[in-house]
Amino acid sequence: MNDANLLEDQPIAWTPTPDVIERAQLTRFMRQVGVATWDELYEFSIRDVEKFTEEVIKFLDIKFDPPYEKLLDTTDGIEFPKWLNGAGLNITEMCLDRWQTDEMKDQPAVIWEGENGDSKSLSYAELLQQVEDCAAGLIFNDVKKGYAVGIHLPMMIETVVALLAINRIGAIAVPVFSGYGAEAIRSRLNAVDAFGLFMCDGFPRRGKFIDSFEPAFQALQDSKVEGIFLVDTATRDDQEPLGRINYTWCTFDQLVKEGRDSRKGYVTLESTCAEDPLIILYTSGTTGKPKGIAHTHASFPIKAAQDMAFGTDVGRGTRICWYTDIGWMMGPWLIYGALINGATICIYDGAPDYPTPDRMWEFCAKHKVEVLGISPTLVRALAASEESVSSPHVSKGADKPEANSDQTKEFPLSRKAAKEDLKKKPYERHDLSSLRIFASTGEPWNPAPWWWLFEKVGNSKLPIINYSGGTEIAGGILMGNPLLPIKPCSFPAPCLGMDVDILDEDGKPVDAGKVGELVIKQPWIGMARGFWQEKERYLETYWRRFKNIWVHGDWAMRDKDGHWFILGRSDDTLKVAGKRVGPAEVESILVSHPQVTEAAVIGVPDEAKGTAMVAFVVTGDKLQVTGEDVRSDLSLVTSHLSLQQELKALVAKDMGKPLAPSKIHFVSALPKTRNAKVMRRVIRAAYLGEDAGDLSALENPGSVEELRGLRKCEN
Repeated sequence: MNDANLLEDQPIAWTPTPDVIERAQLTRFMRQVGVATWDELYEFSIRDVEKFTEEVIKFLDIKFDPPYEKLLDTTDGIEFPKWLNGAGLNITEMCLDRWQTDEMKDQPAVIWEGENGDSKSLSYAELLQQVEDCAAGLIFNDVKKGYAVGIHLPMMIETVVALLAINRIGAIAVPVFSGYGAEAIRSRLNAVDAFGLFMCDGFPRRGKFIDSFEPAFQALQDSKVEGIFLVDTATRDDQEPLGRINYTWCTFDQLVKEGRDSRKGYVTLESTCAEDPLIILYTSGTTGKPKGIAHTHASFPIKAAQDMAFGTDVGRGTRICWYTDIGWMMGPWLIYGALINGATICIYDGAPDYPTPDRMWEFCAKHKVEVLGISPTLVRALAASEESVSSPHVSKGADKPEANSDQTKEFPLSRKAAKEDLKKKPYERHDLSSLRIFASTGEPWNPAPWWWLFEKVGNSKLPIINYSGGTEIAGGILMGNPLLPIKPCSFPAPCLGMDVDILDEDGKPVDAGKVGELVIKQPWIGMARGFWQEKERYLETYWRRFKNIWVHGDWAMRDKDGHWFILGRSDDTLKVAGKRVGPAEVESILVSHPQVTEAAVIGVPDEAKGTAMVAFVVTGDKLQVTGEDVRSDLSLVTSHLSLQQELKALVAKDMGKPLAPSKIHFVSALPKTRNAKVMRRVIRAAYLGEDAGDLSALENPGSVEELRGLRKCEN
């Protein structure tokens, strides 16, 4: 890796005030364990992981029946620790039943709003009733403890209910992305021998109907699924496809009604052990088929709740929104973490910038969101749209509409006020005073969008809690928190309980400013209980590099002040002209150019250098056009050549001429997963004409063909 990293010597951008420190959940935890500083707390958390975990369980008020006999047992090796031996725990009790008090039962548990503005909510009492009815309905339809049940739904209240109902009866939830195609759905259902599937007819995106029924229906053809539970979203005019289902099926409403009618005959709360399987989450590997990550009633939910409380300062009554999907770990993370903490889940199901660029900010203002989880990719898109002239309040009618008219309902502002509103930036059009924390995960930041979110939207007052870990971690390895100063794009510290280090290729710790492999040296309660029925693959992926050390697969660096930076996947690393360089370093330079919105860098074989660096750039304008269209338009050729030279010079200036890209291609989109991770191995394979492997997690598979076309144009 290049040691002269661009992220070194960043300034402190945010420092907590005494008020922020005093109100923090983390401060309350420090008082509980009897320490005065963050350094003391972190040292305690890794010096005695077992005692620390015991304190976290106490803080979250997790109850076991019967209690555990031993909290942590590593006699089978650090790779397969046994947690909470003998403990009884069905995590839905900690999410729902314990909040049925006079103080909490009427508090909102989940608030949902769709793209068209429809909204609904459930209190903790209402959510428990819905979950119990749905759970009884599942039992009525022959779903049993230990059965796997898929969830192929967008983020909606029924998704929350389905997840918890599956868990409540001791079955195993298997979320799949709402936008997956048939093969991606089928492969996951078959891998776990799924008995049932929650699905829907479709959902709106950018005002258009997205058919999620057809891919799910096709996936069922070669599966062992016996029960279909269909959420009717009333978006499909033609109900004919329902007649093609040759399985036992019912609507979600029927399922709940059957459960309600049969409740007296069923005990819906199944007795489960803390280490009984709870959920299988699939994540795309950098190579090979997707990995099924197995988690238990104690692992994923407790780690999620810990990180949410300590990192994003969520407690009772906090309103937290994370723009996500049930198929990405942040969907279940949001649900379990918020409910265990007694918070309110705020779900927006729709395009975050539709029909106008202020849509996300409108949602936050309307529902008084306090913590907003948002990806760097989305921030880049919102920043780029800040000059938009559209506004949801612009009236084309008279200056003063008639009272109670439809126009008044649709356009509540007068024409004069609407014009004034139009002059504002999208984030200025709404009262965002309820926001106190931004959070982000899924990909590395680059400075420009980070500063835009911090300075413009947050008025330089709100921390951006950076969060990095993974599905296998059940949350974070590194994370900001309300007690520590924050540098742009950085992580002030590891998560509590995560014994983290950065090692060189010989397994030795690196000095400050040097780059190496991010590793974890002790077990934590949220660690994956292996890959589903793939023990050897699990060991090979994380444990075989260094003895008794988890190698996560990320390049990381610590600066002289102790702040951490993630620099991309270590298997993406390039060695150009004898020097190691991480793609994220070069990509960050490329996107600093005002015409570049996204960039990806790969290495390709080169006779002279061994590896040549090739960059793929998204500009958001007609410079995206490639191939014959470019060659036939002299002005585009000139524009391409000019920008290519500028970008190469920009990289050469900061990293040296040997590390400037040999080629730069302008593309309309980069292949990304639905949680916004750029798939560099797909880019490389497509560009070189090789097998791109598993593409099921891609949000935009059409981008792969565009990349294949680039190489053909070169030849």
